[in-house]
Amino acid sequence: MEKRRAGPFSVTALALGCMNLSHAYGTPPERQTAEALLHRALDAGIDFFDTAALYGFGANESLVGAVLKPHRARITLASKCGMTGVDGKRVIDGRPATIKRTCEDSLKRLGTGVIDLYYLHRWDKSVPIEDSVGALSELVAEGKIRAVGLSEVSAATLRRAHAVHPIAAVQSEYSLWTRNPEIAVLDACRELGTAFVAFSPLARGFLSGRLTDPATQLEAKDIRRQMPRFDPEPYARNLALLDGFKGVAAETGCTPAQLALAWVLARGGNVIALFGTKSLEHLDENLGADGLRLSPDAIARLDALINQNTVSGARYNAATQTEIDTEEFT
Repeated sequence: MEKRRAGPFSVTALALGCMNLSHAYGTPPERQTAEALLHRALDAGIDFFDTAALYGFGANESLVGAVLKPHRARITLASKCGMTGVDGKRVIDGRPATIKRTCEDSLKRLGTGVIDLYYLHRWDKSVPIEDSVGALSELVAEGKIRAVGLSEVSAATLRRAHAVHPIAAVQSEYSLWTRNPEIAVLDACRELGTAFVAFSPLARGFLSGRLTDPATQLEAKDIRRQMPRFDPEPYARNLALLDGFKGVAAETGCTPAQLALAWVLARGGNVIALFGTKSLEHLDENLGADGLRLSPDAIARLDALINQNTVSGARYNAATQTEIDTEEFT
């Protein structure tokens, strides 16, 4: 599989986000299915796996740790701190002591002596970013993590953090329908030599073309039910964009999901597409995007078709929006 750089690591350009196996997108799969999916990804050549203390309030790290431990030497393992489950609730806490305690807990659940790439999951705006990254740099010095990452931050915050310790990767949502990184963060990452890890490259399933009616297809506890873009009226308008998108996929000779991933990977040599799935079939389909190259004409048509001006609905609801630091289109 194609490889790209993420800090000191050479990783597959297609990376597996493991959140879906324990968290957020409705009922998690059975343990046997989750284990089979992780093994299938390994067998296919994926060597970059992403989890977090938040996912399943520790359950995802325990799952990933148990399955991947025998293969630890051949993979790059990423996890996250700064947003965890406390007494059944999600809490953002970027204080140095909390970061260090979370790291110790994650190391135990993952069954490893060191985490390769450790992200600050969200910037706790009550704590200077320099303090949180300072704690992460101390974890590097202690040999508990190998590299530092940030998630959902602005270019200005990235630069402040990078002045304290090199930032190996920034992870933020990026797809045809979420273009916020194009405002400033993509350029900042290129300037600083930081990898950009694009999560939800399939637009949370929208670009797969399979999600036609969120009201009936999404489970009650699926996080997309809290996202304005998936409300009935805006989603109906967004669905109208898919005919042209599917047309480009057909001309390219790939599926819509593969087209979405190829578009993300075409944004730059430092961009990694981090996708998640609960389905072995969808995993195999997504892996078909490896090595897919889009023509300049196809990219231009996609850019014109689905962008911040043609997509309806906000990315997050008002409460969640306050928790992130990414730039917004005016």
